[in-house]
Amino acid sequence: MNYIPNILFAIVLILGIGYFARNVKKLIRNIKLGQDKDVSDNKSQRWKNMAMIALGQSKMVRRPIAGLLHVIVYVGFIVINLEVLEIIIDGLFGTHRIFSSIGSLYGILIGSFEILAVLVLVSVIVFWLRRNIIKIKRFMNNEMKGWPKNDGNIILYFEVVLMCLFLIMNATDLPFQEMNSGNIISQYITPWFSSLSENTVHVIERSAWWLHIIGILIFLNYLYFSKHLHILLAFPNTFYGRLTPKGQLDNLESVTNEVKMMMDPNVDPFAAPPEAAADAVPAKFGASDVQDLNWVQLLNAYTCTECGRCTSECPANQTGKKLSPRKIMMDTRDRLEEVGKNIDSNKGTFKEDGKQLLDDYITREELWACTSCNACVDACPVSIDPLSIIMHIRRYLVMEQSAAPVELNNMMTNIENNGAPWPYNQMDRLNWKNE
Repeated sequence: MNYIPNILFAIVLILGIGYFARNVKKLIRNIKLGQDKDVSDNKSQRWKNMAMIALGQSKMVRRPIAGLLHVIVYVGFIVINLEVLEIIIDGLFGTHRIFSSIGSLYGILIGSFEILAVLVLVSVIVFWLRRNIIKIKRFMNNEMKGWPKNDGNIILYFEVVLMCLFLIMNATDLPFQEMNSGNIISQYITPWFSSLSENTVHVIERSAWWLHIIGILIFLNYLYFSKHLHILLAFPNTFYGRLTPKGQLDNLESVTNEVKMMMDPNVDPFAAPPEAAADAVPAKFGASDVQDLNWVQLLNAYTCTECGRCTSECPANQTGKKLSPRKIMMDTRDRLEEVGKNIDSNKGTFKEDGKQLLDDYITREELWACTSCNACVDACPVSIDPLSIIMHIRRYLVMEQSAAPVELNNMMTNIENNGAPWPYNQMDRLNWKNE
């Protein structure tokens, strides 16, 4: 009978971690639906970027208030949950605060955890006020209504509950309180339970202990369905982020080769092009759906924090245009999830559903509103690149559908005919100097 709690704990732990592993497998499968992209270059710089941006939060603190609060929650949540390791060992082997054997260091650690827990509570309350009372503009865009807004609040409630359970667990653990070590905050909560019997206090402590670890497992599995998936994906996303200058656009290899051939004086312009293999899939220029994007772009979509910094910096959005870089990433993720569910329901094969990312999720008006200034890329705290997705879909519109706006078509025609974007032939370009 003494082993029943340990067996129950092991079952809960296995179920929680098993469901999480299942979701991680699905996540990896969905990201791999993207096209291949080589990101094996300059690993030292990539490790540095991950350390500075994901771990060091260097881009987050550009906005001091939100940045500082986020760092507190980030550090607090990571550090405080180091005690989860102790809970797991205690739960599996029937021990109680097994790490207390390290002596005074244990008290210092728990004391630090309790101070951080209070700081996290304060930060979370400020975040809630900013979202729901002050109503910061970037949280009020159209794409943030419904589930995205509720999701942000649910996470805040989760964090409040977990921090409170941690403090209550310590405050009602009478042997821990008697140690008079590390109970910097919880010692002031203990008197709240002084009128209760010792058995009742023990039941409260055990209940808080169980609810805390179950809450951690629920939170872990909720991440897949939440914007807070970036807690896990920020690290690989910053590692695989682009290293080339922001203004440098990638070129299609097939187009580059064709241009080189046109400029090669030794190539016969009348030679027939080489025949493609019978089973070769025709090359597609650009992207119309998520499977046409590369896997790094799909990783970007899952990593989006929905913080709205990209949209608040976007000059097109600031002037009232429909474009929101955050919505581009959210739409990409939503479509990718839809494709993943389609594959799940069709036994591992995608069945054409008559939808695509272009038009069904992202409108052409949004795409052509982009000035390609890279403000959104620079603003993102986790190295997401919305512009690359916009440019890939634009490429599809221009090269596959010839569906560029009239103004752009006129410019390209002028470049083709006159060697410049203006409607003047080369001989007349300098006529202005005679006026």
